[in-house]
Amino acid sequence: MTHLFTGATLVHEGRTETADLLVEGDRILAVGPHLREHVDPATSEAAANAQVHDCRGLHLLPGLIDDQVHFREPGLTHKAEIATESRAAVAGGITSFMEMPNTIPQSLTQELLQDKYDRAAEVSPANYSFYMGASNGNLSEVLKTDPQRVCGVKVFMGSSTGDMLVDDAKVLEGIFSECPMLIATHCEDESTVRANAAAARERFGEDVPMGQHPLIRSAEACYRSSSRAVELAARTGARLHVLHISTAKELSLFDGGMPLSEKRITAEACTHHLWFTDADYATRGSRIKWNPAVKTAEDRAAIRQALKPGGAIDVLATDHAPHTIAEKANGYWSAPSGGPLVQHALVALYEGVAQGWLDLTDIPRLASHRVAELFEIQDRGYLRPGYFADFVLVDPNASWTVTEDSILSKCGWSPFTGDRFSARVVGTWVNGTQVWDGERVLEPEAGSSHAGRRMTFER
Repeated sequence: MTHLFTGATLVHEGRTETADLLVEGDRILAVGPHLREHVDPATSEAAANAQVHDCRGLHLLPGLIDDQVHFREPGLTHKAEIATESRAAVAGGITSFMEMPNTIPQSLTQELLQDKYDRAAEVSPANYSFYMGASNGNLSEVLKTDPQRVCGVKVFMGSSTGDMLVDDAKVLEGIFSECPMLIATHCEDESTVRANAAAARERFGEDVPMGQHPLIRSAEACYRSSSRAVELAARTGARLHVLHISTAKELSLFDGGMPLSEKRITAEACTHHLWFTDADYATRGSRIKWNPAVKTAEDRAAIRQALKPGGAIDVLATDHAPHTIAEKANGYWSAPSGGPLVQHALVALYEGVAQGWLDLTDIPRLASHRVAELFEIQDRGYLRPGYFADFVLVDPNASWTVTEDSILSKCGWSPFTGDRFSARVVGTWVNGTQVWDGERVLEPEAGSSHAGRRMTFER
């Protein structure tokens, strides 16, 4: 079927413009003004016969590509599932996601990794890819990963992941030396975190205030691990992507002036580190407990500044990682780190525009275009003819308040509950199929498959 979206303000490739978008099947056919009057007869004929969507007053952006989510399936489905979280994602304007391997069982073999792809093919309205997991004992299995069909290899260089912690120096050297594809790292120094935790326990016992979290999982712990990863990558030539930068100090490790296409070492920032500070632990408690921790206002300001063109941050993501509200209600030592973010990340970025620390065109630059370029994703991330028709419609003047009955993540809560946003996602399209209409996720017709597809990579 052919669809014509008219009168929208297209936000893409560093500009805003009033233009039409013509979609045929799963691809974008044409982009430009007055497509029904286009000089190309085939384009004008297709536009004349298309189903028309009047988008006046709306922004049309390429769908966001989230390079870091935890959807908890298999093994942790009391917290979340691929089906529930992918629906929350499209409701938030995220049309593609890359999911992490720390499930039960962990994705440490090619067979377990394929199980996730098979499940997503059954249930996901969003496009998907899954990271291969690394451990101290599976290098040979990691090296079997197909770079054209898998987004990357995930290495946990921090203590939040149990037995997925990779702390063997020889194993790390082997991964960085031999892996031919992107290596994504969680960086927190294990020994520093353990020492800080012991000091906190000595001081507070079992009743540690949640505000101690950024002191236990400190800026120094982050920097020690991130700098080690960067040194390893520089020495071995590995393609390194450091996830969820949370400190000003770490920014010095990355070259913001180099074109992305020439970089071997890149960095990501996440929604919560752009939004919250350590002052928020007093009111939001464990709901903003993440690893790495939300840190100071000065750290947040530096990360926001690094989003500007030429800055050290290359892409934006969420690190969506749900837990049940009962789990989060535990004391400091037992309350798990992580929270749901995919449904509200885009509207939070719109608030960044309203507050002046983000430009509107930075949203697709950092959350769509550069993610596609960084991961070398095939035919996604742009509003260009021939690309897959993944895009989102946003009403920039439709203020609303987050309530728990509006939350689609299985956990049923959000760190943004009670917050008011000025923009609303009113439509999401994946591979030319509408999956969100502003009120509900649209299920496929009987006998049809879900809109989401496995992403492929031009490597």
